[in-house]
Amino acid sequence: MKKYLLLGALALATFSLKAQTPNVNIPYSYQFYQKLNKSVYDVNSRSHSAIKGFYADDSLLVNRYQELMEMGVDSLNKRSWVRRKLTEEHLFNFKGEDYTVYADYLPDLQIGRDFKNGMTTWKNTRGFQIGGTVGDKFSFYTNGFENQGVFANYINDFINTTKVVPSEMGGGLKVDNRVKDWAYVTALLSYTPNKHLNIALGYDKNFIGDGYRSMLLSDVAANYSFLRIRAALGNVQYQTIFGYMLDPGAEKLTTDRRLGDRGKWAAMHYIDWNATNRFSIGFFQAVTWADAQPEGKRGFDFNYVHPFIFLRPLEGANTYSPDKMRLGINTKYEILDKTTVYGQFMIDEFTAKEFFSNKGYWANKWALQLGFRGADLFKVKNLNYLAEFNTARPYTYAHFDRVSNYSAMNQPLAHPLGANFREVLGILNYSYKRFDLQWQIMYARYGLDPNGENYGKDIFKSYLTRTVEYGSHIGQGIGTDLYFAEGRVAYLLNPKYNLRLEVGGVLRREANGIKNTNTALFTFGLRSTFRNLYQDF
Repeated sequence: MKKYLLLGALALATFSLKAQTPNVNIPYSYQFYQKLNKSVYDVNSRSHSAIKGFYADDSLLVNRYQELMEMGVDSLNKRSWVRRKLTEEHLFNFKGEDYTVYADYLPDLQIGRDFKNGMTTWKNTRGFQIGGTVGDKFSFYTNGFENQGVFANYINDFINTTKVVPSEMGGGLKVDNRVKDWAYVTALLSYTPNKHLNIALGYDKNFIGDGYRSMLLSDVAANYSFLRIRAALGNVQYQTIFGYMLDPGAEKLTTDRRLGDRGKWAAMHYIDWNATNRFSIGFFQAVTWADAQPEGKRGFDFNYVHPFIFLRPLEGANTYSPDKMRLGINTKYEILDKTTVYGQFMIDEFTAKEFFSNKGYWANKWALQLGFRGADLFKVKNLNYLAEFNTARPYTYAHFDRVSNYSAMNQPLAHPLGANFREVLGILNYSYKRFDLQWQIMYARYGLDPNGENYGKDIFKSYLTRTVEYGSHIGQGIGTDLYFAEGRVAYLLNPKYNLRLEVGGVLRREANGIKNTNTALFTFGLRSTFRNLYQDF
């Protein structure tokens, strides 16, 4: 029997169909992905909408994606070479019998003014992207950016504290001066041997969910190295990610600089089932562990390579396991042709006896998301909307050792606020020809830590240092309110690499009984690339 199963698995991996194979990854950006809503959330098809990034050559998305990439192209008029490169084409584009290669220059140049604090901000980024395909089974993509900038005070404080630029990284980061200097790079190799299987090797991010945030796995943190395997059969899609992440804030095991920052491993499995055209449900499990401890080197644990079993028994089989397991559910229901409700629930730790005693036991740690999203609001074409509620109990995502907590490069792998918070937010997007408009409002309530105490918001603190044992509740500590509003208006110059002129504004207020901070930022810039750079925290 085992022999036949092995032969069947080999046949599945090597058999290639003539149909187009989804293979070309679309870099994840909420602003761009929401333009795909009509194809992704279509009651006449079954898209695995929670597993991102999407494929540009997916049969469900290819027509809409090509429509967006060819926006404004006039095939009747022959444009000049300069005009085509500026507004329609890649800077370099090569096509052979069985390959394609393109390359672009990616500027991100901004100037801004924070009127509340009387300061000028700016960003000077020079970047590139190179991508292409070999045959119909292999694709590659890479980009890189060299950056200098002056940020608004609240972002500058974050960088000085964490030693990383939000959503980017700390590669070569210089934090001592007012002007920050850092680098950013992404790479992805994708191979699809047949329509059922995709294998990707990347230094990038991943996202699971239908919302703007994710309580399971988001793109808030910096890039990390991973091997990702996706398998689809009928209405079921399975994804396995094995990742290696750095933790520059962790205590060094030696003074020898040649060993660099400490690292952690992660194994994350997600299975998504489209039960009907309208309803889908997915199950998530993730385990994280330190690459090395003072007692010695551990490295990758091959117990976690098994994709089709629950990881908890494996983790528990290791006596006094230092690893950390998390379980979650993701679900959506398309209640109307253009409206979808969605939700997530993540369990970090759970003690049933303490939960039902209703005493606020600290170790009952979970996170929740509820939201709805849709297209063509008030029957206005391309007016897309989202409303969302997120919350996480104190000490969620933390561990007794920060190297095995749920983070990468000093930022959370789930929600940017960490834990011990409630948040509501709303987003409107509207596109008219080459004009893109986005409005966002957000309110959050959370509890900060007094000096020397741990009320559960900071996931990088060991939960062994917790201040609260019983009576733990969301917002404990220094009660803080965060108000955030942002608007952006952009004129799209070239859809191939999202080159656009953009005007933006941010109003932010963080207030508690100790201090208030205010930001009123106006920016203008020439921007490009598809990536999320979060500043709503």
